[in-house]
Amino acid sequence: MNSTLPAEFLWGAATSPHQIEGNNIASDWWALENGDPPVVPERSGDGVDSYHRYPEDMALLAGAGLNAYRFGVEWARIEPEHGQVSRAALAHYRRMIDTALESGLTPVLTLHHFTGPRWFAGLGGWTSPHAVGHFARFVSTVVPILGDVPWICTINEPNMVATMAGAQRAIPDAEAVRAFATGALPDPDPAATRILVEAHHIATEILKAETDAAVGWSVAQQSFVAAPGCEDQLAQANRLWEDPYLEAARDDDFIGTQAYT
Repeated sequence: MNSTLPAEFLWGAATSPHQIEGNNIASDWWALENGDPPVVPERSGDGVDSYHRYPEDMALLAGAGLNAYRFGVEWARIEPEHGQVSRAALAHYRRMIDTALESGLTPVLTLHHFTGPRWFAGLGGWTSPHAVGHFARFVSTVVPILGDVPWICTINEPNMVATMAGAQRAIPDAEAVRAFATGALPDPDPAATRILVEAHHIATEILKAETDAAVGWSVAQQSFVAAPGCEDQLAQANRLWEDPYLEAARDDDFIGTQAYT
């Protein structure tokens, strides 16, 4: 590591539950992967079985000299059916937090990393007027296991979540399915954006009242630079893709930024 970094600097690795845990069968993305036709062409399947092998994963991280691990709690495992909470799943994620702490890794928890329960998607997902209430109930369910977690991200890349919400409106159309699979996504859905912002703020209130964690969310930002004469087009793109989410984080403890292009 760079010795000029402050002692409290966190240098870690990050994962999302659905991608690595394996067999997240109650998830909306499991349904997308296994539909006919599949919207997501590459199934998660067994993943890398991190649901069972997380102690090995964390030992590898600590052994590599890292001091933080960002991982998520999977809503579809904790509430696989509407209103039915799995105490076993809550205990599992509490064990993950304990293992991270015992391994010398600062746990950074994500509450929503793209995936949700099938029942949530069936009720309209992030386009439903009841989405905020469903998510707030989930956060309240999880908060008792988060007391000593110092960093909590409410929603990962909400602008991408809003984009997927818009795309999924068009899933019955075969061309839209193929476009979704190849990454030709629409702009973030404005209605879903408003709902996600409200959900983030309510989740933040719950977390700040019950924990001492720093709370924020992470936004997918594009490293675009305007070509001469295209400044207005870039500003318009930012107004759709980034600005509402950055503004929503104005009073947060932190803002995460994730740039891929």
